[in-house]
Amino acid sequence: MYAALCLSVPAVPAGSVDPLVTRLRAGDEAAFTGAVRALHDTLRRLARTILRSDALVDEAIQDAWIGVLRGLDRFEGRSSFRTWVCSILVNRARTLAARDRHHEELPDDDLAGAAALDARPVAWTDESPARLAERAELVAFVGAALEQLPPRQRAVVMLRDVKAWDADEVCEALGISEGNQRVLLHRGRAQLRAMLEAHLAGGAP
Repeated sequence: MYAALCLSVPAVPAGSVDPLVTRLRAGDEAAFTGAVRALHDTLRRLARTILRSDALVDEAIQDAWIGVLRGLDRFEGRSSFRTWVCSILVNRARTLAARDRHHEELPDDDLAGAAALDARPVAWTDESPARLAERAELVAFVGAALEQLPPRQRAVVMLRDVKAWDADEVCEALGISEGNQRVLLHRGRAQLRAMLEAHLAGGAP
C-alpha cells in the first residue's frame, strides 16, 4: 500500500543466497549504487525517527553504508539484506543520538501499560485511510500525517504500511519485541486513521 510513496529493495528469504549481496561482494558498483538509491528513503525516514539534525541523519546513513561494505563478508543471510542494512543504520543513529545533547528520542516507557491495551493492529477496511491514500490527491497528506506520529510509531507504521515489510523484519531492524511492534503499529494506525478521517471530513487533522 501507499505504492506511490515507496521504492524498496525486495526481501529475500532468510538463509537464501541474495544475488545482490553476491554482486556487492564482487565489487559491482552499479549494484551498490542501485541499493543506495532504493533504500535511501527508508534509511532517511528511519534516521529521522531517532535524530533531529539533518547533518546527523546524513552522517548516520553514510556510516551505515560504510558499515555495510565492511561487513559484507560477514553477512550470513540470516535476515534479508534490507533488514540488515536498516539495523546497521538504526544502531549507528542511536550511537550518534547518544552524543547529541539535543536528542530527545521517545523513551521505552512509551509502551507503559501496553498489556492493558488491545494491541492487535487496527485493521484497514475497504474505505480505510490506507486505501484512500492510494488516491493521488491524498499522497502528500499521508506523508505529512506520518510525520506527526511519535517517532517509534512512525518507524513501525512506515515500515509495515508504507514499505510493506513483515512484522519479523521490522522487529529485527528496529531491535524491538514482537509485542512492542504490535502495540506501536496499533497506536500508529489508529492515530493516522483519525487524522485522515478528520481531513476527509473537512476538519483539521
